[in-house]
Amino acid sequence: MPEISTIYKISIIAFTLFFGASGSGCPVLECWFVQEKPGHGGGFSVPMSQEKSLMFIKTEVYSEESLSALHPPADISPSRIYYVSDPAGTFCSAALNPPKGSVNKPKCEINPFMPHASMVRWASALTDSAQSPVYLQADWFSVAAQGLDEQLTLSNIMRAPSASKEPQVILSVSSKTPVVRSRLGEAVLLDCGFWVDPSSPVHGSGFSIEWRYQFRGEGRLVLAYDGKNDRFAETSETGADINITGLYETGNASLILEESQVRHSGTYICTVYLPHLLAQVAVDLEIVEPPSLSIYPSPLPLLVPGQVLVVQCEASGFAPHTLDLSWEFSGADGTSRSLGQGSVTGHRQASDGTFSQSSRLELDSGKLGLGRGGEVTCVAKHEGGTRRAAATLNVIGVSAPSIEDSMAMVAVALVLYGLIKFLSWTFSSSDSSETELKDKKEK
Repeated sequence: MPEISTIYKISIIAFTLFFGASGSGCPVLECWFVQEKPGHGGGFSVPMSQEKSLMFIKTEVYSEESLSALHPPADISPSRIYYVSDPAGTFCSAALNPPKGSVNKPKCEINPFMPHASMVRWASALTDSAQSPVYLQADWFSVAAQGLDEQLTLSNIMRAPSASKEPQVILSVSSKTPVVRSRLGEAVLLDCGFWVDPSSPVHGSGFSIEWRYQFRGEGRLVLAYDGKNDRFAETSETGADINITGLYETGNASLILEESQVRHSGTYICTVYLPHLLAQVAVDLEIVEPPSLSIYPSPLPLLVPGQVLVVQCEASGFAPHTLDLSWEFSGADGTSRSLGQGSVTGHRQASDGTFSQSSRLELDSGKLGLGRGGEVTCVAKHEGGTRRAAATLNVIGVSAPSIEDSMAMVAVALVLYGLIKFLSWTFSSSDSSETELKDKKEK
């Protein structure tokens, strides 16, 4: 196992290269400062206060000269203006720095943070000592930011000397893929990376990684790694892994799912633990599989005017369950029109989590004006894509027979003609034989 310090030295270089960090390239980030209202105890519903806040960000420590050159807006309280030192440029992403005049803004929230020892098994070794380091006696903040167009989600822990407004980023956890979509059966990578300030006392003191799944009230531990003791926690999850080499070399804590299944859809939370500190980001995974379509009966039988033919379209193997089924008809003359949705059944779920649904349509050539026939198409609209299945419909016995009808009638006439000729020849041959036999007897 590489030396732990290697991760921090290399990761700061990787973060700097990725974000293109420079003092001039870092944004002035508008945030909301959110905290509990004073004078209220605990409980399930704690009143919160919300104030406008602003962060000036540089990759180096602010000097008196650089501070004097800044002009904060008058509508924000000076107590909520922060001058952030971000050595790795974790805030300095284009996703957090929209063009001037842009209507869309990144989302940002600042909260007071209280350092504490972790209670989970895979991180408890980080705080074996019951003593609280002097280093923790400071003002701590957590910042959660979401970039434009779902390009970035970021969680930073910052430390500022008491009563100072110049915090420095100590721990940063980020994901470049806050939303991931995948087809069934594909390998999936859920991005998560972290960086720790090399000048901080927590640098080199060990770390732990946790991936947890949440969906509609259900939660489970997917993967947990104790970096201090170099061991994984036991979980019931299969087919999930992380790249240990990348974890130590570049802070790459991305989760790898070997084969995506419907049950994998949901929110995955990547948490990085340091001694007394933690930060986490959420990644949403959606498994999207379009339906397979089949039309029954296949092929469609001939339809006679006055007869009603029932056709069914079966959509199967799709996820998520939202689906729009409809029918279309393209006549022999080239015109197309909608036949409506038909009678649509409810959803049925298979053992693999995918869904199926069907639509039943009654074809009455007299009521629907199907003419001499054409092509009946089932259309399934799904967020994974639109799928179509078509079947040929032939209507016989209508006025102005089609070429197919004419050919069929000619074929029938030829068969009848051949049958008549055969019977005529058979009877003629029989009569001739009897006459010859009679003549021989008379002689």
